[in-house]
Amino acid sequence: MWKGLRKRIWQWRGVFIAVPSVTLVVLGIRSLGLLQALEFPVLDQFFLLRPQEAIDPRIVIVEVNEADVQKGGQWPISDAKLAELLTLIKRQQPAAIGLDLYRDLPVEPGHTVLNQLFATTPNLVGVQKVSSNRDSSAVNPPPVLKQHNQVGANDLVLDGDGKVRRGLIYLEDKDGENVFSFGFTLATLYLQRQNIQPELTADNQVKLRSTIFPALNANDGSYVQAQAEGYQIMLNYRGTIQHFQTVTLTDVLAHKVSPTVMRDRIVLIGATAESLKDLFYVPYSSNLAEPTRMAGVTIHANLISQILSATLDGRTPTLYTWRDGWEGAWVLVWAAIGAIVSWRQRYSNRSGSHPWHIVNILLLASGLICGAYVVFLQGWWIPVVPPILALTGASIVVTGYVARSVADMRRTFGRYLTDEVVASLLETPGGLTLGGERRKVTILISDLRGFSAISERLPPEQVVTILNLYLGTMSDTITRYSGTINEFIGDGIFVMFGAPIYREDDSERAVACAIAMQSAMVEVNRQNQQLGLPALEMGIGIHTGEVVVGNIGSQRRAKYTVIGNHVNLAARIESYTVGGQILISEDTLRDAGAIVNVKGQIQVEPKGIKDPIMLHDVSGITGKHNLFLPEEKEEFVTLTVEIPVRYTVLEGKHAVGTMFEGTLVSLSDKSAELRSSHFLTPLSNLKLNLLLPDQASTELDDLYAKVLDKAASDQDCVVIRFTGMPVRFAALAPEVLAALDRLRQS
Repeated sequence: MWKGLRKRIWQWRGVFIAVPSVTLVVLGIRSLGLLQALEFPVLDQFFLLRPQEAIDPRIVIVEVNEADVQKGGQWPISDAKLAELLTLIKRQQPAAIGLDLYRDLPVEPGHTVLNQLFATTPNLVGVQKVSSNRDSSAVNPPPVLKQHNQVGANDLVLDGDGKVRRGLIYLEDKDGENVFSFGFTLATLYLQRQNIQPELTADNQVKLRSTIFPALNANDGSYVQAQAEGYQIMLNYRGTIQHFQTVTLTDVLAHKVSPTVMRDRIVLIGATAESLKDLFYVPYSSNLAEPTRMAGVTIHANLISQILSATLDGRTPTLYTWRDGWEGAWVLVWAAIGAIVSWRQRYSNRSGSHPWHIVNILLLASGLICGAYVVFLQGWWIPVVPPILALTGASIVVTGYVARSVADMRRTFGRYLTDEVVASLLETPGGLTLGGERRKVTILISDLRGFSAISERLPPEQVVTILNLYLGTMSDTITRYSGTINEFIGDGIFVMFGAPIYREDDSERAVACAIAMQSAMVEVNRQNQQLGLPALEMGIGIHTGEVVVGNIGSQRRAKYTVIGNHVNLAARIESYTVGGQILISEDTLRDAGAIVNVKGQIQVEPKGIKDPIMLHDVSGITGKHNLFLPEEKEEFVTLTVEIPVRYTVLEGKHAVGTMFEGTLVSLSDKSAELRSSHFLTPLSNLKLNLLLPDQASTELDDLYAKVLDKAASDQDCVVIRFTGMPVRFAALAPEVLAALDRLRQS
């Protein structure tokens, strides 16, 4: 069970790394209050997008607009004119009258009449400003209204961006006494006509009938350590001033309003004129055009409408918010969604999946915003910015982790494939698509001579050491000439020039690379000698032709390679080489041009090829490469005592047919002359067993050789080239040892 759990954790390791780390970072940023500036505009847009509500018929606003100020000729309005206005309103028998105009000092004439009107109108509520700060100071209420306890606080709570999103039920004055807000006082006057009185629940929450108005705490919603003095609630705005019935001061004084327009309603008297500066920024100010402001009297009307609608109509009493624990879980969920979606994208088989990943994240973010908006319509304010940050942050972390894994993968697979192939697989949109295209490619195939015999005599550890040293040196050389190593085939190397990137000089570089590889064998053998390992020889065959290049295999396992008969022909050409030799086809020579130097040519009839082909033995290349193979002159030493051998002709890697007998009549460092009555075809591969001259039944190690041509000295002899000198041969045959010593001395 634990093993299975560990496997599952490892499979989803990116998710387990991203989700908790991103969640903690986002919650940490939120706890510092850095997300409020982003969250508030989202809430404002929700208000702007919300369907318009009907006009509240219970509220009438008597506005003092700019035209009223200009027509009146003075401001503040005189006591006489204000008394006249209140008298006209009082005649219509409203449920309550709210005077949202400061009146702490008399404005003659008519002050006595106004005070008498204040004293005889029990449903009239004046205003006072309770709080004070650096920008404003407290304002006293009208003394008469204060004596009759007909005053409400018209203080407004501003958020950090200067907008009004919170309303007050009550707040404390400087003496520690609770002062109910202007809006709440008017709303309760209206509700008292229906025998509804405000109550306090057991946990000190304000309750009207069955509706509870939960107090806003300092960290509710997106607020962080907000100033939450008094009893605050989130304002659930009904709308702008157009959502209330309005009449102007001038129209009321001119008797131009219906005599029943204010009956049984709450009448608010307040300034909307720009010059009176009783204007505030609210959520509805967040439009793309020039932001508009809302008059204070309209904000109070929204609070009154919110209280009445919640109590009488079942409308949401406030914007509800989650507690911190739920918000943390909400952020965690979206971090998990972003991480899982991004992590699963790793296994997508679609080409061009990176843009789709971005689209998926955008769709998820859009779904989150739409879901939050739907919940907002139900009266809930849930976080939007923190989960979006968690969603995108987790996606970025997972994408970064995957990108780092890809970089590690690139470095790892770069040991098996060239950078070009890795880039084609990882970066090209169709890099992993099965299929291929026809393209001219130059194919280089190299192979060590006699390595099978060497590997049979040496421990596996030494064989691996030889191979790693050899393949490492060859890989560096091939990379230097921009070749693509398709694969290592045991001790052979399959190299492509022209795939996945085609260049005009592919054949030229292939020939130059082959010469550099043969030259690098000197350093390989020097290091082998230092390690006490045998020397190696390599043959190289090169051919140019049109093949199919691409991803070959299945959806589960594929390989980037080349397919075609020209690949087989390149392998055949390599099989004709001896150690240190480079054979190229006519096509490669023609494609590379006259800069390739050849020292001979042979005509062969490869198996599976209809017509004979001409192969060219490369000695060097001029031009910008200017590389040449060292000239080798072999001197044969005639043996005074011929060495008897038994041999068989190889077909591929297997010995077939009968054993033939012959003798070695002369030797060089790498070759010999073999006398035999059996006819041997040039380029045939032989497996020989050497017999001691004094004991014909004793055989030495198997020896492999290739027939080169007829010997010049004797028509019954052929020249053979050893694919590797046997270690015990020189030690057990004194004649051979003496001959080789004479060769070295010369």
